[in-house]
Amino acid sequence: MSVLTRDEALSRAKLLDVHRYTIELDLTTGDDTFESVTVIGFAARAHGDTFVEVRPDTLHSVTLDGEPLDPETLDDNRLPLNNLTAGDHELRIRADMRYSRTGEGMHRFTDPTDGETYLYTQLFMNDVQRVFAAFDQPDLKAVFDLSVKAPENWTVLANGITEHLGEGRWHAAPTPLISTYLVAVAAGPWHSVRTEHRGLPFGIHCRRSLAPHLEADADELLDITRACFDRYHEKFEEPYPFDSYDQAFVPEFNAGAMENPGLVTFRDEFVYRSAVTDTERQTRAMVIAHEMAHMWFGDLVTLQWWDDIWLNESFAEYMGYQTLTEATRFTDTWTDFGVVRKAWGYDADQRPSTHPVAPENVDDTASALLNFDGISYAKGASALRQLVTWLGEKNFLAGINTHFARHKFANATLADFIDSLAAHTDRDVHAWADAWLRTTGVDTLTPTLSGSNGDHTLTVIHKGSRPHRIAVGLYDLDLGDDGPLTLRERLDLDIPQSTPQPIGKRPALLLLNDGDLTYTKIRFDPASFETLRTRLAGLPDPLTRAVVWNALRDAVRDGELAPSAYLDAARAHLPQETDLALVQGVLAFASTQVADRYLTPEERPTALATLSALCRDLIRRTEDGDHPGLRLIAVRHFIDVAAHPDTIAAWLADGTVPGGPELDPDLRWRVLARLAVLGATDESAIAAELDRDPSATGQEGAARCRAALPDADAKATAWAAMFESDDLSNYLFTATAQGFWQPEQSDLLSEYVPRFYQDAVAVAARRGPAIADAAGRWAFPAHAVDADTLSLGEACLTDADPIPALRRKLTDQLDDLARALRVRQA
Repeated sequence: MSVLTRDEALSRAKLLDVHRYTIELDLTTGDDTFESVTVIGFAARAHGDTFVEVRPDTLHSVTLDGEPLDPETLDDNRLPLNNLTAGDHELRIRADMRYSRTGEGMHRFTDPTDGETYLYTQLFMNDVQRVFAAFDQPDLKAVFDLSVKAPENWTVLANGITEHLGEGRWHAAPTPLISTYLVAVAAGPWHSVRTEHRGLPFGIHCRRSLAPHLEADADELLDITRACFDRYHEKFEEPYPFDSYDQAFVPEFNAGAMENPGLVTFRDEFVYRSAVTDTERQTRAMVIAHEMAHMWFGDLVTLQWWDDIWLNESFAEYMGYQTLTEATRFTDTWTDFGVVRKAWGYDADQRPSTHPVAPENVDDTASALLNFDGISYAKGASALRQLVTWLGEKNFLAGINTHFARHKFANATLADFIDSLAAHTDRDVHAWADAWLRTTGVDTLTPTLSGSNGDHTLTVIHKGSRPHRIAVGLYDLDLGDDGPLTLRERLDLDIPQSTPQPIGKRPALLLLNDGDLTYTKIRFDPASFETLRTRLAGLPDPLTRAVVWNALRDAVRDGELAPSAYLDAARAHLPQETDLALVQGVLAFASTQVADRYLTPEERPTALATLSALCRDLIRRTEDGDHPGLRLIAVRHFIDVAAHPDTIAAWLADGTVPGGPELDPDLRWRVLARLAVLGATDESAIAAELDRDPSATGQEGAARCRAALPDADAKATAWAAMFESDDLSNYLFTATAQGFWQPEQSDLLSEYVPRFYQDAVAVAARRGPAIADAAGRWAFPAHAVDADTLSLGEACLTDADPIPALRRKLTDQLDDLARALRVRQA
């Protein structure tokens, strides 16, 4: 497929003014394709040539101002429009479009539970042309007038309020000016919960088989939606700019959610059918808040070109966490951000594929798609949090409101955003932006203490170039060496530091970036590190503990702290931890990175035994039933690290963990997958479990288990399903890949390691970016930490010419592999 370049977009935007799309979709024409008729009203500012994008299964007819154009002139996804005269024009295109199984374009899903079919669009970046013809770039905004024909028992949702006209025909209220990639349709026999707030219709929707689970959480979902909506109206002077607010939980969705104005789509795993922790509920709430922030930043004011995608995502990420903290019961969201999202940003920023938060050279849409990563989300949000600390929230919000007023229903750039902020402060926001948004990499701050008795000073060694405003926590041991750590004082400090900072008596622990207000790695002075070895769990604030755990994680990844020392810290301190996000984050890193990659295969059994003992401690600690979320995390991880099948097999047979919880569908599949890895189950047990749970999630669980069996035929079947056939949906591909590679089965899997590179390149070329991303992320042999795997991958990048989405994933995976080798050598 031809990708749109920045230069082409600039030229087309100078030539065209797009007014209106009138779109008719007929979703009743079969299981493989649907009919799409598009009428585009636009004006040319001068005589010239251009093109419109469309990716049809069959292109039936094209007329321009009533005169037919030859459909045979379609070249890949571009239909040329030559010799346009200045003035108004009408382009009409009728085509059959193909449904997707990869979450791109118009995705089609049939629920195995009840046989009902659901359709939804995901048109981000350049997939609108899979659904209707368009001048597909963000700065050619237009009004969209949409009509849909669907089966009579279906409901059709769209950006505007939809009206059922009878006989399966629906019409959506025309939108305000929005970008092509934000158009949305969701059609099917949805189960809906509707209400009204501030005079606007609100709705939440899911497939019918999930209806009981949506109903169970409807009050929570709508309460969060209303609370965030009200808080944004307190922050923003511009009112919500669309006519309704629907949230549809849709199947096999590639992202967490998508900010389509008036119709936000979410992955329907957020409709919980099994027990979850409060942190997982908080994550769902944050996604709701994040997507709602996009209604203003992204939908009302939209980037001009994809180099400013960070403005969408970083702003929504920051606002999502901050607004959730201010407006809901989830008042500790920044701890979760610190331990989960920030780690994502730090990792991405230390790979060769890193890029500035605001890159200056995004030449085309294929390049832009690669920037949806931990930098555009987590690092960008961290930068904005530091900006608010430096600028002051009042000035920040004043600048945001100026930005909305200047550019509503239009497009804006980074320069526009900085100018809006600069209008409300004497600080040099442009210099701040250059230092923070145009640079790459992670700074490192290291404390040095000098002095004696009660007269010490602090000097911070700053490796990097960015200015930082941080808090420095000084902690003392209360009641002598056996007491808890207590906060003596938090000092505000600007980096670079002009003079040494007096701190008085030497603290037991000195913590840079206490409160996690900036984006940097930190190190400890020797005395503070010794204190943490015995007192980490005694730090009073979970966000402070998150800063410490992130620092330990960074030190392991940088080869400065032995992986076994991280495990020792987890074993010593995690049994006393109360914050769920911290327990989950530390256990995840300890198992998937330390045990599976950073330690050698010979060391891994000891690591798994340590983690099993840790989880047992947490399970014992929660026997009173007062900490169900902590117990659930411990049970999940105990299953995942089990080296012997006896205990978890007994749980599965009994249907419960002694003392709880009962094994719900998700836990049953989790146990069965681990038993499959250990060779303690078989196909008949997997088939029986699928009979018990024939849902879509059950189908994925079965695929994962079958691929995990330590059997040559099972591996061959799974490999063929992923790479030799295009039948698997995006979710079934991912589930199969997740089951396939297992550290315990390295001998059985050795022949597939070299095959991966050739087959991944081929499937990515055939099936496109979504499957490329899944192949590079989940089907990569991450367990094979050796020089041969690294060499094979480097040769693939040099010689095989993978598509950009796969190239980016392989680049990142190989860098992580090289890091794991360095950690082992260190």
